Amino acid sequence: MRKLLTVAVATALAAVCQSNAFAIEDTAENFKTATPIKHLVVIFQENVSFDHYFGTYPNALNLPGEPPFVAAKGTPTVNGLSSALMTRNSTSTNKANGTGATNPFRLSPAQASTADQDHDYTPEQQALHGGLVDLYPKYTGSGGNALGGPLPPNSPAIFNTPGLVMGYYDGNTVTAYWNYAQHYSMNDNSFNTTFGPSTPGAVNLISGQTNGVVSTLNGTSDETDDGNGGLTLISDADPIGDVCSSPTNNQVILGGKNIGDLLNAANVSWGFFSGGFALDTVNSNGTTACKRSTTSAVTGVKKLDYIPHHQPFQYYTSTANPTHARPSWVGAIGKAGDRANHQYDLKDFFAVAEQGALPAVSYIKASGFQDGHAGYSDPLDEQTFVVSVINKLQSLPSWKDTAVIIAYDDSDGWYDHQMPPIVNQSSSPDDALTGTSCGDGSSALPGLTAAHVQGRCGYGPRLPLLVISPYAKTNYVDHTLTDQTSVLRFVEDNWLGGQRIGNGSFDSIAGSINGMFNFTSPVNAQLFLDQNGEPTDGYYFGL
Repeated sequence: MRKLLTVAVATALAAVCQSNAFAIEDTAENFKTATPIKHLVVIFQENVSFDHYFGTYPNALNLPGEPPFVAAKGTPTVNGLSSALMTRNSTSTNKANGTGATNPFRLSPAQASTADQDHDYTPEQQALHGGLVDLYPKYTGSGGNALGGPLPPNSPAIFNTPGLVMGYYDGNTVTAYWNYAQHYSMNDNSFNTTFGPSTPGAVNLISGQTNGVVSTLNGTSDETDDGNGGLTLISDADPIGDVCSSPTNNQVILGGKNIGDLLNAANVSWGFFSGGFALDTVNSNGTTACKRSTTSAVTGVKKLDYIPHHQPFQYYTSTANPTHARPSWVGAIGKAGDRANHQYDLKDFFAVAEQGALPAVSYIKASGFQDGHAGYSDPLDEQTFVVSVINKLQSLPSWKDTAVIIAYDDSDGWYDHQMPPIVNQSSSPDDALTGTSCGDGSSALPGLTAAHVQGRCGYGPRLPLLVISPYAKTNYVDHTLTDQTSVLRFVEDNWLGGQRIGNGSFDSIAGSINGMFNFTSPVNAQLFLDQNGEPTDGYYFGL
């Protein structure tokens, strides 16, 4: 199945290979940074809990016909699915879960297509059941595959019930991720900054705050009362003004600053690169503009390449490119003052990479079918995309001072056994934690100049976090408490002298990811993988 996957990245590379009359300067190389990292690439994927991808790491079942994974001797373990959680999980005995009551169970590569789970702000809190963590099937579970219909071969009966939410993959499916973890660094104590779906997670990545909605359109169904006369974003509103936003969806604009504003002020090059962003491109199936789409060979779902509520910089007037204007030329990518305003298509990322002039900070968003979101994407399509990007980066001269971070916007509601620490209290009408409570909102984040805002209960569910770099520690598991804004903090510390967003941003309390690096002894490692996530013939480790 994997060999038949459409490699969209390869198509993008072919489309952007072009000669340029003028050399483009790599300004990132000359910018003073706090660490040896001069180029950061954040691959921001969709909807995976830590246990869903790494619950049994580093032990894979290795059934015949599946890509094998055998861990290196001495591989560290993670805070994953213990024997007790696998065989005596309280979820399996809680009658409130109905037909979904079950222990965690393995999903095979043949079961890569699954239904989307419920990952809204309130149900995710309800699933935790006041710290008992045993009501995932009742509140976030959804059974079946992406298109409904017949179950995949050899699927257990539980697959077609809310108990599907307890399913996990191992190194025979997410083989690339497990191989990256073997050779680089991962964190098993990283959380969604708040509860809820894609948009809050994406916004937290770049600003650390989901309050401060300054304008709404088509109602306020995706916001909640902030307790001070304003609104906090808790769900998937589209950005106002984006030409691809749905005319019937709730839409918003956020006030305040994001990391793009701070990087602009410091003259640091940066960009957000989205699949499907360029409106002048025509896909092989004839779709174009906002309707560009791709059908996954795994799920069978035809999905839009560009999804407006996955693009966080479009919510801020200062960093938006509402018309999807194209960069004036490849040399303008990442630079301030260009009409694209730092918002680009994926093909622009590969174009500037080919010219050896990547921005200092790049955020990468896959086309819909490759972003990993259950219900229309899947781990196999996702892996194809991630491997293609990282293989390309490792072939560039700039790899010597590059770091790739793989992070996620939310958990999709997939089961994770770890109760998140509650570091920010909230008592909005949409909060539902009891016992281990989000509290009354009296405990505010540092830096707030106004009364504490509601609708920001956090941390939310645990998510995967990996660092791939010549400076990443090898076969290392970091246990530092981190969240999505730990990525924001790294950018602030490395390029901006530790400047913070302020006004209650979670970056003020974010744990550092520096423990995943060894900045004094780079390995200069390259790990080239194939579409199955296995090392290729050209693979070598160390120079």
